[in-house]
Amino acid sequence: MSMLNRFKTALARFRRDTDGIMTVEMVITLPFLFWMITTSFELFEVHRYKAARVKATYTVADMLSREMLPVNDAYVDGAKAVYDDVTRDHGENQMRVSVVVYLSGPDQYAVRWSEVRGPGPMTELTSSDVAQAHSELPILQGGEELIIVESTSDYSPIFKYPGLNNEYTVNTQVFTGIRFAPQLCFEGTYCS
Repeated sequence: MSMLNRFKTALARFRRDTDGIMTVEMVITLPFLFWMITTSFELFEVHRYKAARVKATYTVADMLSREMLPVNDAYVDGAKAVYDDVTRDHGENQMRVSVVVYLSGPDQYAVRWSEVRGPGPMTELTSSDVAQAHSELPILQGGEELIIVESTSDYSPIFKYPGLNNEYTVNTQVFTGIRFAPQLCFEGTYCS
């Protein structure tokens, strides 16, 4: 009898055999089931983590857009505290708040003021960073100001899988106009 015929016969006998115990099936399926449950939980947690940061960024941007008086360091510190409260975790979040104005004469953007709170890679935005940022910033009228709230934080996975346990950075960015005042000033900077 050839090797192929022996293999076919053994396979047919295995298929017809109904004797056995559930332990074999459990040993085969339990790791896969555990992996599926933990992966589902991890994907949900990643989505929740990012959604919380997007909501927090929108909250701070909306708060600033309604402000009618000049803001100061204490106000920006408070905005960062609101951001941290909305995200509801003790992660290391960094937030940058900037006010940008469009200058129609030279057809470029300029930074009125920029403040950074929290540890991380962001620095204060400068006019040279946004001067020719026509593709990244919304179209504005000459002299119109725009509030930009940006945040960054690192997500660490709860479950560690080989090759998939990398942290990744969650970045958010929200643009909003000023609602109730002609401009949003920062205490101690020039305001026209």
